[in-house]
Amino acid sequence: MPATNAAQSVPAPVRSPILTCVVAWLLPGSGHLLLGRKGRAAIVFITIAVCYLIGILMHGPFFEPTSGGDLLSRLIQYGGFLGDLANGLFYFATSWFGYGPPPSAGHNADYGSKFLVCAGLLNILAIVDAYEIATRQKE
Repeated sequence: MPATNAAQSVPAPVRSPILTCVVAWLLPGSGHLLLGRKGRAAIVFITIAVCYLIGILMHGPFFEPTSGGDLLSRLIQYGGFLGDLANGLFYFATSWFGYGPPPSAGHNADYGSKFLVCAGLLNILAIVDAYEIATRQKE
């Protein structure tokens, strides 16, 4: 009898957590939408889209992983690249349409690249949130 109660106390996930994470990565907010959290999905999508759009409008360059330079420079480049990649379809569509501002010195481009990476980091947080909801670790 205790084995039956233990099996009943662990609820099954609402959706596949892997599917939820992949969908949430591809299009920000879609993981929450898949789980029926429409309000949270709208907030996530709008926040990440606006942050990404500000980075693009400021002509922020994407980070590119490089093999040269010192360890810290490579770490920054790879970390920034992963932040850019975390934007999912936003990043792929922007790259596919040929976005690539020329590297220019100045605070606009520098802050623009930070906005682009920040949008990706926010999407990673949204993916973790959707995963926790899908596995019922959080409501």
